[in-house]
Amino acid sequence: MSPPDVGPRLQTPRLLLRPPGPADLPATCAMNADPEVMRFFPAPMRPDEVELMLGRIDAHFARCGFGFWAVERRDNAAVIGLIGLVEVTFALPGRPCPPPAGARPPVEVGWRLVSSAWGQGFAREGATAALRFAFEGIALPEVLSFTVPANTRSWGLMERLGLRRDPAGGFEHPRLPVGHPLRPHLLYGIDRAGWSSAQGSAR
Repeated sequence: MSPPDVGPRLQTPRLLLRPPGPADLPATCAMNADPEVMRFFPAPMRPDEVELMLGRIDAHFARCGFGFWAVERRDNAAVIGLIGLVEVTFALPGRPCPPPAGARPPVEVGWRLVSSAWGQGFAREGATAALRFAFEGIALPEVLSFTVPANTRSWGLMERLGLRRDPAGGFEHPRLPVGHPLRPHLLYGIDRAGWSSAQGSAR
């Protein structure tokens, strides 16, 4: 795992988003072991699984120049979760995998915060910074997000961020077995024009 100062850093009024480093492992393990945080994931994660996940995040930063940032509160330096951008490596409605020659894979924005940080606007603040980086920093044409229908907190935030439900409908997550209760997903997205419009209406 690289040191936490390798890669872009984003700052908001209350948060610092930075590439995660080895010192973030204990807090990230605790978050991913919390059944409430992991309610809409297949299962809580073991420490070795979290370590592998952080290794994948590090490799993503090295390959793409962005990834899931560790979310650090500026007032007390507490690490409260992960927010960021990641390339999607499976097919989505209207978005084949692999993508056509010359096109980049779709990019997802996502978030996962400790339960004690919920309901305080941190996820929206950090995700807004990630979307600004996506559209204004690296000029992505589109950003997607997805979750299970029961996760109203997550898709509600997607809508507050300006993402809209994909008219093609949802999809079955290919990394979960057929019949798994978490396999059906809602798909949301926003393009650069939609982002600009949402920012204009927010002013």
